[in-house]
Amino acid sequence: MTALLVQTLNGLAAASSLFLVAVGLSLIFGVTRIVNFAHGSFYMLGVYIAYSVATYFGNAFGFWGGVLAAGVAVALLGVIVEVAILRRIYAAPELLQLIATFALVLIIKDAALYIWGPEDLLGPRAPGFTGAVEIFGRPFPTYDLLLIVLGVAMLFALTTFIKRTRFGLLLRAATEDREMTDALGVNQKLLFTAVFALGCFLAGFGGALQLPREPATLNMDLNIIADVFVVVVIGGLGSLYGAFVAAVIISLVKAYCIGLGNVAMFGVEFEFSKLTLVAEFIVMALVLVFKPNGLFGRPFSHPRASEVIETPIGKPSNVQYATLLVGLMLAASLPLVFDEYTSVLATDVLIFALFAASLGLIIGTAGLGSFGHAAYFGLGAYGAALAAKAGFGFAPSLVCGVALSLTASIVFGWFCVRLSGTYMAMLTLAFAQIVWSIVFQWDAVTGGSNGIVGVWPPELFSDRDNFYWLALALCGAGVLFCWWIVYTPLGYALRASRDSQVKAHAIGLSVMRLQWAAFALAGALGGVAGAIYAFSKGSISPDVSAIPRSVDALVMVLLGGINTLLGPVVGAAVFTWLQDTLARSTEYWRAVLGAIILLLVMVFPKGIVGSIQSLTASMKKRSAA
Repeated sequence: MTALLVQTLNGLAAASSLFLVAVGLSLIFGVTRIVNFAHGSFYMLGVYIAYSVATYFGNAFGFWGGVLAAGVAVALLGVIVEVAILRRIYAAPELLQLIATFALVLIIKDAALYIWGPEDLLGPRAPGFTGAVEIFGRPFPTYDLLLIVLGVAMLFALTTFIKRTRFGLLLRAATEDREMTDALGVNQKLLFTAVFALGCFLAGFGGALQLPREPATLNMDLNIIADVFVVVVIGGLGSLYGAFVAAVIISLVKAYCIGLGNVAMFGVEFEFSKLTLVAEFIVMALVLVFKPNGLFGRPFSHPRASEVIETPIGKPSNVQYATLLVGLMLAASLPLVFDEYTSVLATDVLIFALFAASLGLIIGTAGLGSFGHAAYFGLGAYGAALAAKAGFGFAPSLVCGVALSLTASIVFGWFCVRLSGTYMAMLTLAFAQIVWSIVFQWDAVTGGSNGIVGVWPPELFSDRDNFYWLALALCGAGVLFCWWIVYTPLGYALRASRDSQVKAHAIGLSVMRLQWAAFALAGALGGVAGAIYAFSKGSISPDVSAIPRSVDALVMVLLGGINTLLGPVVGAAVFTWLQDTLARSTEYWRAVLGAIILLLVMVFPKGIVGSIQSLTASMKKRSAA
C-alpha cells in the first residue's frame, strides 16, 4: 500500500508538467483550430533555454530565472511563428496546417542541434529542493512535491485568469463561437497571436520545470507531443479541466504500470512495466469509443468550413492516358540509364508512392483523416517478414503481409469511422501506437527493437534492377487501382458521403459502411507497400510503424495534392529525393527539408500537382475568354 501511495505521488508530479504543456495546446486549438505538431518542440526549447541560463549563472537566480526566461523566450518565438507563418494558413485544411507545423519541428530540431549540440545535457538540481522527505517510510523528492503544488496552483491561476479577465472572456467567446466574436468587432489577429503566445509560454515553462528530472535531448519533442495529443483528446479539445483530469489519469496509469512491474495472475506472468509505452493510447482508444468528444469536450458548434475539394468527373481524358503511358515507359527504362543506387532510390519512390496513394484514397476521396496509416504499412512489412522467416515462399509471404494489414484495418476501421475530424485522426494514432508498441516489445516474435533481418527476395529478384521492375509492376498496379476506384460507383458514393453526409443518407447511402470499406481497402494497399518494402531492405525494425512514418505519408500526399491522380506519386518522388539528397549533403538536412516543405505549403497550398492543375485551368479560362 505504501508503494502504491508513493507511485501515486510520482504520477501526480509527472502530471503537473504534462498538464502545463497539454493545456497550452488545448487553448491554442480551442481558439485557432490549429493542430500544432510543433508544440513539443516549444517544450524542448524550454528545457534547453532553462539549461543555458541555469548553467551560466549557476545559482538560485539562474535556475528559477531560467525557468521564467524559458517561458518568455518560447512565447516570443511563438509570436514570430504565428505572425509569419500560421496567420497565413488559418483558412487552410487541418492536414495542411499539420504539415506546416511538422516542418517547424524539423527546423527547430536542427536549430537546437546547431546551438546545443547532439549530446544529452544534464541540468542542475533545483536550489532549495535538492533533498527528500520521508513519506510512508519511503524517501520522496521535495522537488516532485513542489511540482504537484505548482500543477494545482497553475490550474487555479489559469481558471481565474480565463474567468475573471477581459482576455479570458474573449478567449472563451472565441472558443464557443469564433465567427460571432469576429462579427462583434474583436480583433481576431491580435487574439490569435495572444493565445498562441500563452500556449507557447506554458509549453516552455512546463519544459523548463522538467530540467531537474530529465536531461535535455533532441528527442524530447516527439516523445512529449504524443502524450500531449492523448491528454488533449481524452480531456476534450479546448477544455481546461479536461486537460488537467486527463493528465492526472495518464500519469497515474503509467506510474501504476511501473510500480506493478511483473505480476503473476492465474499462472501467467504479466509485464505491466512494458505497458508504459502504450497505456495512454489504450486509455484514449477506450475513452473515444464511449465518449467521442472526450471526457469534457463538446461538439463544436462552429466547425471550420473545409476547402472545396475539386474531384475529377467522368472518365480520364486521352491526355491523362497518354501521360500515364509515357510515365510508365520512362519508369521502366530508368535502370537501363542510371546506376544501381538510382534503382534503389527509385524502388523506394515506388513503394512510398503506393503508401501515399493508399492514404490519399481515404483523405481525398473518402474525406477521412488519419495520423496512423503507418500501422498498416508496418503490419504488411512484419507479416511478410515473419512468413518468409517461417519458410513461406516469396508470393505467399506477400499475401500474408497484406492479409495481416487488411485484418487490422477492418478491426480498427470499425471503431475509427464512428468518429470524425481530429478525434478520428487521434484514434487512428492510438491504434498505430498500439501496433508499434507490440512490435517493439514482443521480442520472441518480432525481434523487439532489433527487428527482423535476413528477409530477402528469391534469386531472380536479388538483382536490384529486377527487383525494381517487380516493384514497378506491383506498386504501379496498386496506384492504378487507387485511381480506378475514384471513377467507380464506390468512388462516387464516397465523394458524395464526404461532401454532404445528410444528402448521402437521404438518397440511401450507408455513409459509415462506405467509409469502413474505404478504410479497410486503404489499409490493405498500405500493407502491399509494406510487404514489398520488407523484401527491398532485407530487414525491418519498429520504425516502419512509428509516428514519423505516418507523418511522412501525410507530407507526400499534401505535397503532391489531395485528391489528384498524380499527387501521391509526385509527392513521394519529391519528398524521397529531397530527403536522400539533403541527408547526404548536410548535417542539418532536417532544417533544410522543413524549410522546403514550409515554402511549398505556403506557395502551393493545393500541392504541386493541384497547383499546376489550377494554373492550367485558369489559363484555359483566360484563353477562352
